[in-house]
Amino acid sequence: MGHSQRDITFSVLLGATVLSGVIALILFLVDGSDIFLPPETKYGMVFDAGSSHTSLFVYKWPAGKENDTGIVSQALFCNVEGPGISQYVNDPANAGESLRPCMEKALALIPEDKHEETPTFLGATAGMRLLREKNSSQADRIFEEISKVLGQFPVSFQGAQILTGNEEGSFGWITVNYVLETLVKYTFSGEWIQPPMAQMVGALDLGGASTQITFLPLDPITDPSTEATFHLYGYNYSVYAHSYLCYGQNQMQKRLLAHLVQTSSSEVVRNPCYHAGYETTLSLADLYDTPCIKNSQNFHPTQSVKVEGLGNPEVCYSAIYSLFNFSTCLGRENCAFDGIYQPQQHGQFYAFAGFYYTFNFLNLTGGQSLHTVNVTIWEFCQKSWKQVEASYPDEKQRLHNYCTNAMHILILLTNGYKFDSETWNNIHFYKQAAGTDIGWTLGYMLNMTNMIPAEAPGIYRAESYGVWVTGVFFIVLAIVISLVAGVIYCFWSPD
Repeated sequence: MGHSQRDITFSVLLGATVLSGVIALILFLVDGSDIFLPPETKYGMVFDAGSSHTSLFVYKWPAGKENDTGIVSQALFCNVEGPGISQYVNDPANAGESLRPCMEKALALIPEDKHEETPTFLGATAGMRLLREKNSSQADRIFEEISKVLGQFPVSFQGAQILTGNEEGSFGWITVNYVLETLVKYTFSGEWIQPPMAQMVGALDLGGASTQITFLPLDPITDPSTEATFHLYGYNYSVYAHSYLCYGQNQMQKRLLAHLVQTSSSEVVRNPCYHAGYETTLSLADLYDTPCIKNSQNFHPTQSVKVEGLGNPEVCYSAIYSLFNFSTCLGRENCAFDGIYQPQQHGQFYAFAGFYYTFNFLNLTGGQSLHTVNVTIWEFCQKSWKQVEASYPDEKQRLHNYCTNAMHILILLTNGYKFDSETWNNIHFYKQAAGTDIGWTLGYMLNMTNMIPAEAPGIYRAESYGVWVTGVFFIVLAIVISLVAGVIYCFWSPD
């Protein structure tokens, strides 16, 4: 009888020990692991309506961590078929219709119960800035058609808008520093710290119609029109940002051709940046259809000219150089070109979009020296069109423009932004960082949804601390009960 009572008591205490241990284990797992209780996922979408094409980016993040850093990831990239929306002036309805396939693809990815709460934005950049400057009613009409189509989808459509050049540059700077976690970082000791300012990187963006440079300067900015201020994670940032309209790749190509047409003394225009043996026919109506070309000749709408390539990199360099106004900066400190103020750049820079695509084509994204970059561009521009076609059979559409684009980038980065042989390797040519495409879209969404907090996150959450205390209590309880059980089993004498 005594043995039986002892065994029953021991069994009860042992069961209590096991139960306390299991409760403690569950508490710690619930608090610390996404495997057992995964957080709810939220989504956001941004259309990047550039001058030459439109892309859709879908982002996702854990709903419970909106104010933390480094947790937004890119879930989908979709390239919209057709040209940029600014090209739909004669068919604005199709500007909206062109977005449908990517929207349908995105909604197939996002769970249906999340559709209506998914914020959706469309931001237009330099192509629409130029169209608005040329004909604001045409720009408004395109936006009306886009809003009509996107408004038909079961999402939280926040509207379409044109970004200023400085906004485009600033949001790109936020994107790259956000994904690199140089704005704020979580340490192993459980603290949020601001990494040294020197770890922040500048952003170099190159599109079809404009180019942007954004960085954190060492000295105070003296021109307020180039300053963008942010209060992020409890810290103030004063960033230099400037956008050069008409210095994007497509507009530079048009400006170069217009310059050659206007200075040519023969019926055939010879382009030193096209490869020798390349020929094309140029419509003057298409060429002069941009506010970036101010001094266009009188021409008939159906007039066209024949263009032949020369493959002369030295003359190509001089022709593109003449499209920059460097004379307005002569004798002026902290001046880039066109009379634009720029403080001395410093630190590391991420160059993306057109910078990356052009240099990746030429295999120049591996940290090559400025001398190697020069030699590579010169040698490529000197190749005949037959050689180039044979070497790159899959690049037919853009192949004839790579020499122009590469020479433009070289002049822009060296003569314009003042990178030299010593600072050239501070430029890193990337398409992505931390698995996310670099561009203005992520920074724009973070700003529009207020997901980047003004103040630094707390060290811990109150509920996490409470769960931790409760878990420790049940562990201690399990230990005490197990000791009592052991004493009872060993020293309880039978009657």
